[in-house]
Amino acid sequence: MIKAGIVGGTGYTGVELLRLLAAHPGVEVVAITSRAEAGRRVDELFPNLRGVYDLKFTVPDVAELGACDVVFFATPHNVAMNTVPELLRLGTRVIDLSADFRLRDAELWSQWYGEPHACPEVIEQAVYGLPEVYREQIATAQLVACAGCYPTSVQLGLLPLLQAGVADPTYLVANAASGVSGAGRQGKLDNILSEAADSFKAYAVAGHRHLPEIEQELTRAAGESVQLTFVPHLLPIIRGIHATLYTKVAKDVDVQQLFEDFYRDEPFVDVLPAGQLPQTRSVRGANVCRLAVARPQDRDVVVVMSVIDNLVKGASGQAIQALNIMFGQPETAGLANVALLP
Repeated sequence: MIKAGIVGGTGYTGVELLRLLAAHPGVEVVAITSRAEAGRRVDELFPNLRGVYDLKFTVPDVAELGACDVVFFATPHNVAMNTVPELLRLGTRVIDLSADFRLRDAELWSQWYGEPHACPEVIEQAVYGLPEVYREQIATAQLVACAGCYPTSVQLGLLPLLQAGVADPTYLVANAASGVSGAGRQGKLDNILSEAADSFKAYAVAGHRHLPEIEQELTRAAGESVQLTFVPHLLPIIRGIHATLYTKVAKDVDVQQLFEDFYRDEPFVDVLPAGQLPQTRSVRGANVCRLAVARPQDRDVVVVMSVIDNLVKGASGQAIQALNIMFGQPETAGLANVALLP
């Protein structure tokens, strides 16, 4: 049995890890931390877990966490990078759901996150946690930096075109809309559902922190620099991301067949039949990305539509997918649940 710890257990990704791991036959959660809730039972804060876990939140302790086989960091940025080096020295494997180790360039990270990186020497050890691309590297990794939610939806939608060399790398546009849970479990007025309901808006148009992460990985896929225009939006729903992606592709390319072939053996990517369009409700609660491709008016602009649950395939589910690969578990272990509908 794999013994797992969770740092930052009171946020949405933390409780989502608990929900999904409860159904995992090969994992036991033995520690969950929260400085603010230390001593409180987990099921007092999250009553959906009543009868499932007999755990209390504890103050983060390196010795306790170091005794785990794997530790998840479900924390804001700048938390994991201050503790991960100690855990790595103890031989504990780490899966970080934050942005601390996603960017390969520490100076670039500092530009976007407004502070120096605490352990730039560790960055090169991190394997980027998008299983569809880095499966082999994840298998032997000691530190996995899970892909962000927007980056997951955008990359899975553009990778087939860029890796095949058929997309124009200078013309990439991503309009992506996320539910309010994407901002985390915090009391920010703009993200309260009563403020977001019956409305739809763009934000961070001048530059979003996920942009350098997406460009970094799309550049790797294309084998040359890419230029992405990325505009995030806030949806008046709790869960879900819908990314609508645009690029130019020559008319003689069969994009539907290209996508079907590219993802044929991927357990968590579903390419819809031609003419069908994905909906966020079709992935709610499930670790799956559903994709559709179209060529409007049979012109050279191809439209890719990508939907994920930002808390599952965009965060906690993808983290468990990485755990399964790291520990030789079936990749679908604990992740076979069907999306919630209605």
